[in-house]
Amino acid sequence: MTDDLFSSRPTASSPIVSKPRVLSVSELNRMARDLLEGNFPLLWVTGEISNLTRAASGHWYFSLKDAGAQVRCVMFRSRNAYLDWQPREGDHVEARALVSLYEARGDFQLTVESLQRAGLGALFEAFEKLKAKLEKEGLFAALRKRPLPPHPAQIGIVTSPDAAALRDVLTTLKRRMPGIPVIIYPTPVQGKGAAERIAAAINSASARAECDVLIVCRGGGSMEDLWQFNEEIVARAIASCSMPVISGVGHETDFTIADFAADMRAPTPTAAAELTCPDGHALLQRAHLLQARLQRQMQHSLSERMQKLDFMSRRLLHPGDKIRQRYEQLTHLQARLHASLQRRMDTARTSLAPMSARLSRGIAQHLSTQHEQLHRLSQSLGHLNPQAVLERGYSLVRTTDGQIVRSAQTLHINDSLELTFAHGQAEVTVTATKQNRQT
Repeated sequence: MTDDLFSSRPTASSPIVSKPRVLSVSELNRMARDLLEGNFPLLWVTGEISNLTRAASGHWYFSLKDAGAQVRCVMFRSRNAYLDWQPREGDHVEARALVSLYEARGDFQLTVESLQRAGLGALFEAFEKLKAKLEKEGLFAALRKRPLPPHPAQIGIVTSPDAAALRDVLTTLKRRMPGIPVIIYPTPVQGKGAAERIAAAINSASARAECDVLIVCRGGGSMEDLWQFNEEIVARAIASCSMPVISGVGHETDFTIADFAADMRAPTPTAAAELTCPDGHALLQRAHLLQARLQRQMQHSLSERMQKLDFMSRRLLHPGDKIRQRYEQLTHLQARLHASLQRRMDTARTSLAPMSARLSRGIAQHLSTQHEQLHRLSQSLGHLNPQAVLERGYSLVRTTDGQIVRSAQTLHINDSLELTFAHGQAEVTVTATKQNRQT
Protein backbone atom coordinates (compact mmCIF):
# COMPACT_ATOMS: atom_id res chain seq x y z
CA MET A 1 0.00 0.00 0.00
CA THR A 2 1.11 3.59 -0.66
CA ASP A 3 1.35 6.43 1.85
CA ASP A 4 -1.12 8.60 -0.08
CA LEU A 5 -3.90 6.01 0.01
CA PHE A 6 -6.19 8.48 1.83
CA SER A 7 -4.75 11.82 0.61
CA SER A 8 -4.34 13.81 -2.63
CA ARG A 9 -1.66 16.17 -3.84
CA PRO A 10 -2.35 19.99 -3.47
CA THR A 11 -2.37 22.26 -6.57
CA ALA A 12 -1.11 25.84 -6.96
CA SER A 13 -4.61 27.32 -7.29
CA SER A 14 -6.31 25.33 -4.55
CA PRO A 15 -5.74 25.12 -0.81
CA ILE A 16 -4.44 21.93 0.82
CA VAL A 17 -7.44 19.70 1.36
CA SER A 18 -7.35 16.00 2.51
CA LYS A 19 -9.42 13.79 0.28
CA PRO A 20 -9.62 9.99 0.88
CA ARG A 21 -8.80 7.66 -2.01
CA VAL A 22 -11.72 5.47 -3.03
CA LEU A 23 -10.87 1.78 -3.65
CA SER A 24 -12.83 -0.70 -5.69
CA VAL A 25 -13.76 -4.01 -4.12
CA SER A 26 -11.39 -5.80 -6.48
CA GLU A 27 -8.52 -3.52 -5.46
CA LEU A 28 -9.30 -4.03 -1.80
CA ASN A 29 -9.43 -7.81 -2.12
CA ARG A 30 -6.24 -7.84 -4.19
CA MET A 31 -4.42 -5.75 -1.62
CA ALA A 32 -5.69 -8.02 1.16
CA ARG A 33 -4.53 -11.12 -0.75
CA ASP A 34 -1.07 -9.61 -1.36
CA LEU A 35 -0.84 -8.67 2.28
CA LEU A 36 -1.76 -12.19 3.43
CA GLU A 37 0.48 -14.06 0.97
CA GLY A 38 3.39 -11.71 1.63
CA ASN A 39 3.30 -12.05 5.40
CA PHE A 40 2.38 -15.69 5.97
CA PRO A 41 4.92 -18.38 5.00
CA LEU A 42 4.05 -21.86 3.78
CA LEU A 43 2.76 -23.54 6.94
CA TRP A 44 1.13 -26.69 8.32
CA VAL A 45 -2.48 -26.62 9.55
CA THR A 46 -4.31 -29.54 11.14
CA GLY A 47 -8.05 -30.10 11.29
CA GLU A 48 -10.99 -32.25 10.24
CA ILE A 49 -12.18 -32.34 6.63
CA SER A 50 -15.75 -31.24 5.99
CA ASN A 51 -17.80 -30.17 2.96
CA LEU A 52 -15.44 -32.03 0.60
CA THR A 53 -16.22 -31.43 -3.07
CA ARG A 54 -14.34 -32.88 -6.05
CA ALA A 55 -15.03 -30.62 -9.02
CA ALA A 56 -15.16 -31.77 -12.63
CA SER A 57 -11.96 -29.79 -13.22
CA GLY A 58 -10.16 -32.11 -10.79
CA HIS A 59 -9.77 -29.48 -8.07
CA TRP A 60 -10.77 -30.28 -4.49
CA TYR A 61 -12.70 -27.85 -2.28
CA PHE A 62 -13.22 -28.50 1.42
CA SER A 63 -13.05 -26.94 4.87
CA LEU A 64 -10.74 -27.65 7.76
CA LYS A 65 -12.37 -27.29 11.15
CA ASP A 66 -11.72 -27.85 14.81
CA ALA A 67 -13.88 -27.28 17.88
CA GLY A 68 -13.71 -23.49 17.64
CA ALA A 69 -13.34 -22.45 13.95
CA GLN A 70 -13.09 -23.48 10.33
CA VAL A 71 -11.33 -22.26 7.18
CA ARG A 72 -12.05 -22.79 3.50
CA CYS A 73 -9.43 -24.75 1.50
CA VAL A 74 -8.69 -25.47 -2.15
CA MET A 75 -6.29 -28.13 -3.50
CA PHE A 76 -5.73 -27.84 -7.22
CA ARG A 77 -5.54 -30.86 -9.50
CA SER A 78 -1.83 -30.30 -10.19
CA ARG A 79 -1.17 -30.95 -6.47
CA ASN A 80 -3.77 -33.55 -5.45
CA ALA A 81 -2.66 -35.81 -8.32
CA TYR A 82 0.42 -36.69 -6.25
CA LEU A 83 -1.62 -38.12 -3.36
CA ASP A 84 -1.72 -41.93 -3.20
CA TRP A 85 -4.83 -41.91 -0.99
CA GLN A 86 -8.29 -40.38 -1.14
CA PRO A 87 -9.39 -38.09 1.74
CA ARG A 88 -12.92 -38.49 3.07
CA GLU A 89 -15.35 -36.48 5.18
CA GLY A 90 -14.31 -36.52 8.82
CA ASP A 91 -10.65 -37.41 8.17
CA HIS A 92 -8.21 -35.69 10.49
CA VAL A 93 -5.46 -34.36 8.29
CA GLU A 94 -2.44 -32.10 8.22
CA ALA A 95 -2.31 -29.65 5.32
CA ARG A 96 0.77 -27.80 4.08
CA ALA A 97 -0.79 -24.63 2.75
CA LEU A 98 -0.36 -21.00 1.73
CA VAL A 99 -2.63 -18.39 3.38
CA SER A 100 -4.54 -16.54 0.66
CA LEU A 101 -7.80 -14.82 -0.25
CA TYR A 102 -10.17 -15.64 -3.08
CA GLU A 103 -10.71 -12.24 -4.64
CA ALA A 104 -13.97 -12.96 -6.44
CA ARG A 105 -15.84 -13.60 -3.19
CA GLY A 106 -13.51 -12.08 -0.67
CA ASP A 107 -13.22 -15.45 1.05
CA PHE A 108 -10.27 -16.10 3.29
CA GLN A 109 -8.87 -19.52 2.29
CA LEU A 110 -5.88 -21.86 2.30
CA THR A 111 -4.26 -23.04 -0.93
CA VAL A 112 -3.17 -26.59 -0.02
CA GLU A 113 0.12 -27.86 -1.48
CA SER A 114 0.22 -31.29 0.19
CA LEU A 115 -2.02 -33.33 2.47
CA GLN A 116 -1.35 -36.16 4.90
CA ARG A 117 -3.28 -37.93 7.60
CA ALA A 118 -2.94 -36.40 11.04
CA GLY A 119 -0.15 -37.96 13.09
CA LEU A 120 2.08 -38.69 10.09
CA GLY A 121 4.44 -36.00 11.29
CA ALA A 122 5.27 -38.11 14.32
CA LEU A 123 5.62 -41.17 12.08
CA PHE A 124 8.00 -39.33 9.76
CA GLU A 125 10.02 -38.21 12.76
CA ALA A 126 10.24 -41.79 14.03
CA PHE A 127 11.11 -42.97 10.51
CA GLU A 128 13.98 -40.48 10.16
CA LYS A 129 15.25 -41.18 13.68
CA LEU A 130 15.43 -44.95 13.12
CA LYS A 131 16.88 -44.50 9.64
CA ALA A 132 19.66 -42.27 11.00
CA LYS A 133 20.40 -44.75 13.81
CA LEU A 134 20.69 -47.79 11.56
CA GLU A 135 22.61 -45.87 8.93
CA LYS A 136 25.14 -44.79 11.57
CA GLU A 137 25.59 -48.45 12.52
CA GLY A 138 26.44 -49.23 8.90
CA LEU A 139 23.33 -51.36 8.37
CA PHE A 140 22.67 -49.64 5.02
CA ALA A 141 26.31 -49.53 3.83
CA ALA A 142 26.84 -50.32 0.15
CA LEU A 143 29.66 -52.72 1.04
CA ARG A 144 27.14 -54.93 2.84
CA LYS A 145 24.94 -55.28 -0.22
CA ARG A 146 25.19 -58.71 -1.82
CA PRO A 147 24.69 -59.29 -5.55
CA LEU A 148 21.61 -61.19 -6.60
CA PRO A 149 22.21 -64.67 -8.06
CA PRO A 150 21.76 -64.49 -11.85
CA HIS A 151 20.04 -67.90 -12.04
CA PRO A 152 18.49 -68.85 -8.68
CA ALA A 153 17.62 -72.51 -8.18
CA GLN A 154 14.85 -71.70 -5.67
CA ILE A 155 13.12 -68.47 -4.59
CA GLY A 156 11.58 -67.63 -1.22
CA ILE A 157 8.75 -65.14 -0.58
CA VAL A 158 7.85 -63.55 2.77
CA THR A 159 4.33 -62.09 2.62
CA SER A 160 0.69 -62.75 3.44
CA PRO A 161 -0.86 -65.74 1.60
CA ASP A 162 -3.96 -63.63 0.97
CA ALA A 163 -2.12 -60.57 -0.34
CA ALA A 164 -2.63 -59.44 -3.91
CA ALA A 165 1.13 -58.81 -3.99
CA LEU A 166 1.74 -62.58 -3.68
CA ARG A 167 -0.43 -63.27 -6.71
CA ASP A 168 1.41 -60.61 -8.70
CA VAL A 169 4.79 -62.07 -7.75
CA LEU A 170 3.78 -65.66 -8.53
CA THR A 171 2.21 -64.65 -11.84
CA THR A 172 5.37 -62.77 -12.83
CA LEU A 173 7.68 -65.64 -11.83
CA LYS A 174 5.57 -68.14 -13.73
CA ARG A 175 5.61 -65.93 -16.81
CA ARG A 176 9.34 -65.30 -16.70
CA MET A 177 10.73 -68.61 -15.44
CA PRO A 178 8.04 -71.23 -14.76
CA GLY A 179 10.52 -73.95 -13.81
CA ILE A 180 11.89 -72.25 -10.69
CA PRO A 181 10.47 -73.66 -7.40
CA VAL A 182 9.01 -71.11 -4.99
CA ILE A 183 8.74 -71.43 -1.19
CA ILE A 184 6.31 -69.13 0.64
CA TYR A 185 7.00 -68.12 4.26
CA PRO A 186 3.52 -66.88 5.29
CA THR A 187 3.10 -63.96 7.69
CA PRO A 188 0.64 -61.13 8.30
CA VAL A 189 1.93 -57.88 6.80
CA GLN A 190 -0.20 -55.44 8.80
CA GLY A 191 -1.91 -55.21 12.14
CA LYS A 192 -0.73 -55.58 15.71
CA GLY A 193 2.39 -57.73 16.08
CA ALA A 194 2.89 -58.02 12.32
CA ALA A 195 6.47 -56.66 12.49
CA GLU A 196 7.57 -59.42 14.88
CA ARG A 197 5.96 -62.09 12.72
CA ILE A 198 7.52 -60.68 9.54
CA ALA A 199 10.94 -60.75 11.22
CA ALA A 200 10.29 -64.33 12.42
CA ALA A 201 9.43 -65.44 8.87
CA ILE A 202 12.64 -63.85 7.54
CA ASN A 203 14.70 -65.50 10.29
CA SER A 204 13.08 -68.85 9.52
CA ALA A 205 13.93 -68.56 5.83
CA SER A 206 17.48 -67.59 6.76
CA ALA A 207 17.90 -70.55 9.11
CA ARG A 208 16.45 -73.06 6.66
CA ALA A 209 18.69 -71.70 3.88
CA GLU A 210 16.76 -73.54 1.19
CA CYS A 211 16.51 -70.61 -1.24
CA ASP A 212 19.05 -68.59 -3.21
CA VAL A 213 17.19 -65.29 -2.84
CA LEU A 214 14.35 -63.99 -0.65
CA ILE A 215 11.56 -61.56 -1.62
CA VAL A 216 9.94 -59.54 1.19
CA CYS A 217 6.84 -57.84 -0.24
CA ARG A 218 3.37 -56.40 0.20
CA GLY A 219 1.12 -54.13 -1.83
CA GLY A 220 0.71 -50.38 -1.56
CA GLY A 221 -1.03 -48.46 1.18
CA SER A 222 -0.76 -45.49 3.48
CA MET A 223 2.24 -44.85 5.67
CA GLU A 224 0.39 -46.42 8.60
CA ASP A 225 -0.36 -49.52 6.49
CA LEU A 226 3.30 -49.95 5.59
CA TRP A 227 4.64 -49.06 9.02
CA GLN A 228 5.37 -52.69 9.92
CA PHE A 229 8.25 -52.54 7.42
CA ASN A 230 9.66 -49.48 9.20
CA GLU A 231 10.20 -51.38 12.42
CA GLU A 232 13.76 -52.00 13.64
CA ILE A 233 13.18 -55.72 14.18
CA VAL A 234 12.31 -56.21 10.50
CA ALA A 235 15.31 -54.19 9.30
CA ARG A 236 17.72 -56.21 11.45
CA ALA A 237 16.21 -59.52 10.32
CA ILE A 238 16.70 -58.50 6.69
CA ALA A 239 20.29 -57.35 7.30
CA SER A 240 21.24 -60.60 9.05
CA CYS A 241 19.56 -62.89 6.52
CA SER A 242 21.87 -65.58 5.13
CA MET A 243 20.73 -64.97 1.54
CA PRO A 244 20.26 -61.83 -0.57
CA VAL A 245 16.97 -60.04 0.13
CA ILE A 246 14.85 -57.99 -2.27
CA SER A 247 12.39 -55.55 -0.72
CA GLY A 248 9.24 -54.95 -2.78
CA VAL A 249 6.99 -53.01 -0.41
CA GLY A 250 4.31 -50.60 -1.62
CA HIS A 251 4.40 -48.52 -4.78
CA GLU A 252 7.21 -46.65 -6.50
CA THR A 253 6.86 -43.58 -4.27
CA ASP A 254 6.83 -45.60 -1.02
CA PHE A 255 10.11 -45.97 0.87
CA THR A 256 10.51 -48.03 4.02
CA ILE A 257 13.38 -48.89 6.36
CA ALA A 258 13.22 -52.40 4.90
CA ASP A 259 14.14 -50.96 1.49
CA PHE A 260 17.38 -49.51 2.89
CA ALA A 261 18.29 -52.68 4.80
CA ALA A 262 17.67 -55.02 1.85
CA ASP A 263 20.33 -55.92 -0.71
CA MET A 264 18.06 -54.60 -3.47
CA ARG A 265 14.97 -52.36 -3.45
CA ALA A 266 12.23 -52.96 -6.01
CA PRO A 267 9.61 -50.25 -6.66
CA THR A 268 6.76 -52.81 -6.59
CA PRO A 269 6.29 -56.53 -5.76
CA THR A 270 6.03 -57.26 -9.48
CA ALA A 271 9.33 -55.50 -10.08
CA ALA A 272 10.86 -57.56 -7.25
CA ALA A 273 9.87 -60.75 -9.07
CA GLU A 274 11.38 -59.40 -12.29
CA LEU A 275 14.65 -58.63 -10.51
CA THR A 276 14.79 -62.06 -8.91
CA CYS A 277 14.98 -64.22 -12.00
CA PRO A 278 15.82 -63.73 -15.67
CA ASP A 279 13.16 -63.71 -18.36
CA GLY A 280 12.99 -67.28 -19.69
CA HIS A 281 11.60 -66.17 -23.06
CA ALA A 282 14.38 -63.63 -23.45
CA LEU A 283 16.98 -66.25 -22.48
CA LEU A 284 15.51 -68.72 -24.95
CA GLN A 285 15.48 -66.11 -27.70
CA ARG A 286 19.06 -65.21 -26.81
CA ALA A 287 20.03 -68.88 -26.93
CA HIS A 288 18.43 -69.24 -30.38
CA LEU A 289 20.31 -66.20 -31.61
CA LEU A 290 23.59 -67.55 -30.23
CA GLN A 291 22.86 -70.96 -31.73
CA ALA A 292 22.22 -69.42 -35.14
CA ARG A 293 25.37 -67.33 -34.85
CA LEU A 294 27.38 -70.39 -33.82
CA GLN A 295 26.04 -72.39 -36.74
CA ARG A 296 26.96 -69.60 -39.15
CA GLN A 297 30.43 -69.35 -37.70
CA MET A 298 30.91 -73.13 -37.82
CA GLN A 299 29.69 -73.28 -41.41
CA HIS A 300 31.98 -70.43 -42.37
CA SER A 301 34.91 -72.07 -40.58
CA LEU A 302 34.20 -75.43 -42.27
CA SER A 303 33.98 -73.76 -45.69
CA GLU A 304 37.30 -72.03 -45.16
CA ARG A 305 38.97 -75.25 -44.05
CA MET A 306 37.52 -77.17 -47.01
CA GLN A 307 38.92 -74.59 -49.39
CA LYS A 308 42.28 -74.76 -47.63
CA LEU A 309 42.19 -78.56 -47.86
CA ASP A 310 41.49 -78.37 -51.59
CA PHE A 311 44.36 -75.96 -52.06
CA MET A 312 46.73 -78.13 -50.04
CA SER A 313 45.66 -81.30 -51.86
CA ARG A 314 46.59 -79.69 -55.18
CA ARG A 315 50.03 -78.90 -53.81
CA LEU A 316 50.48 -82.37 -52.29
CA LEU A 317 52.81 -84.68 -54.34
CA HIS A 318 52.93 -88.48 -54.45
CA PRO A 319 55.77 -89.77 -52.23
CA GLY A 320 57.39 -91.52 -55.21
CA ASP A 321 57.28 -88.33 -57.27
CA LYS A 322 58.74 -86.41 -54.36
CA ILE A 323 61.58 -88.98 -54.00
CA ARG A 324 62.34 -88.82 -57.72
CA GLN A 325 62.30 -85.04 -57.55
CA ARG A 326 64.73 -85.11 -54.65
CA TYR A 327 66.94 -87.66 -56.51
CA GLU A 328 67.09 -85.40 -59.57
CA GLN A 329 67.98 -82.46 -57.36
CA LEU A 330 70.74 -84.47 -55.68
CA THR A 331 72.10 -85.68 -59.06
CA HIS A 332 72.17 -82.13 -60.32
CA LEU A 333 73.90 -80.92 -57.19
CA GLN A 334 76.43 -83.77 -57.43
CA ALA A 335 77.27 -82.83 -61.03
CA ARG A 336 77.65 -79.19 -60.04
CA LEU A 337 79.91 -80.18 -57.12
CA HIS A 338 82.10 -82.41 -59.35
CA ALA A 339 82.45 -79.66 -61.95
CA SER A 340 83.26 -77.14 -59.28
CA LEU A 341 85.95 -79.39 -57.76
CA GLN A 342 87.45 -80.02 -61.22
CA ARG A 343 87.62 -76.31 -61.92
CA ARG A 344 89.26 -75.66 -58.57
CA MET A 345 91.81 -78.43 -59.17
CA ASP A 346 92.66 -77.09 -62.67
CA THR A 347 93.05 -73.64 -61.27
CA ALA A 348 95.27 -75.00 -58.49
CA ARG A 349 97.46 -76.89 -60.99
CA THR A 350 97.84 -73.78 -63.13
CA SER A 351 98.82 -71.73 -60.11
CA LEU A 352 101.12 -74.48 -58.76
CA ALA A 353 103.38 -74.72 -61.89
CA PRO A 354 104.77 -71.16 -61.76
CA MET A 355 104.94 -71.36 -57.98
CA SER A 356 107.06 -74.59 -58.27
CA ALA A 357 109.44 -72.90 -60.76
CA ARG A 358 109.73 -69.88 -58.50
CA LEU A 359 110.39 -72.16 -55.54
CA SER A 360 113.13 -74.07 -57.39
CA ARG A 361 114.84 -70.86 -58.40
CA GLY A 362 114.52 -69.50 -54.92
CA ILE A 363 115.96 -72.65 -53.35
CA ALA A 364 118.91 -72.70 -55.79
CA GLN A 365 119.63 -69.05 -55.21
CA HIS A 366 119.39 -69.51 -51.45
CA LEU A 367 121.71 -72.53 -51.51
CA SER A 368 124.26 -70.62 -53.58
CA THR A 369 124.18 -67.74 -51.18
CA GLN A 370 124.54 -70.05 -48.20
CA HIS A 371 127.43 -71.88 -49.87
CA GLU A 372 129.31 -68.63 -50.45
CA GLN A 373 128.71 -67.57 -46.88
CA LEU A 374 129.88 -70.95 -45.61
CA HIS A 375 133.08 -70.61 -47.64
CA ARG A 376 133.78 -67.20 -46.16
CA LEU A 377 133.14 -68.48 -42.66
CA SER A 378 135.39 -71.49 -43.25
CA GLN A 379 138.23 -69.21 -44.35
CA SER A 380 137.72 -67.00 -41.30
CA LEU A 381 137.64 -70.06 -39.08
CA GLY A 382 140.85 -71.37 -40.67
CA HIS A 383 142.62 -68.13 -39.81
CA LEU A 384 141.48 -68.44 -36.23
CA ASN A 385 142.26 -72.19 -35.86
CA PRO A 386 145.02 -72.74 -33.20
CA GLN A 387 146.25 -75.70 -35.18
CA ALA A 388 147.22 -73.43 -38.00
CA VAL A 389 149.17 -71.26 -35.58
CA LEU A 390 150.94 -74.32 -34.29
CA GLU A 391 151.76 -75.34 -37.87
CA ARG A 392 153.68 -72.10 -38.15
CA GLY A 393 156.10 -73.22 -35.33
CA TYR A 394 154.29 -71.96 -32.28
CA SER A 395 153.48 -74.13 -29.27
CA LEU A 396 150.85 -74.03 -26.53
CA VAL A 397 152.07 -74.04 -22.87
CA ARG A 398 149.81 -75.42 -20.13
CA THR A 399 150.27 -76.21 -16.48
CA THR A 400 149.64 -79.67 -15.19
CA ASP A 401 146.08 -78.67 -14.28
CA GLY A 402 145.36 -77.50 -17.84
CA GLN A 403 145.77 -73.74 -17.33
CA ILE A 404 147.34 -71.89 -20.28
CA VAL A 405 150.49 -70.05 -19.37
CA ARG A 406 150.54 -66.52 -20.73
CA SER A 407 153.34 -64.93 -18.62
CA ALA A 408 156.62 -66.14 -17.19
CA GLN A 409 155.86 -64.28 -14.03
CA THR A 410 153.32 -66.97 -13.09
CA LEU A 411 155.96 -69.71 -13.21
CA HIS A 412 158.25 -70.95 -10.54
CA ILE A 413 161.45 -73.04 -10.64
CA ASN A 414 160.70 -76.80 -10.96
CA ASP A 415 157.08 -76.23 -12.21
CA SER A 416 155.96 -78.96 -14.58
CA LEU A 417 154.51 -77.80 -17.89
CA GLU A 418 152.94 -79.40 -20.97
CA LEU A 419 153.95 -78.20 -24.41
CA THR A 420 151.62 -78.81 -27.32
CA PHE A 421 153.09 -78.62 -30.85
CA ALA A 422 151.54 -78.94 -34.27
CA HIS A 423 152.40 -82.57 -34.06
CA GLY A 424 152.62 -84.05 -30.58
CA GLN A 425 153.20 -82.92 -26.97
CA ALA A 426 156.09 -82.74 -24.45
CA GLU A 427 156.48 -82.33 -20.67
CA VAL A 428 159.17 -79.95 -19.34
CA THR A 429 160.38 -78.59 -16.01
CA VAL A 430 161.13 -74.93 -15.40
CA THR A 431 164.79 -74.38 -14.52
CA ALA A 432 164.81 -70.61 -14.89
CA THR A 433 162.52 -67.69 -15.84
CA LYS A 434 163.31 -64.47 -17.66
CA GLN A 435 161.23 -61.34 -17.59
CA ASN A 436 160.73 -59.17 -20.69
CA ARG A 437 162.68 -55.97 -20.49
CA GLN A 438 160.39 -53.01 -19.91
CA THR A 439 160.74 -50.35 -22.56
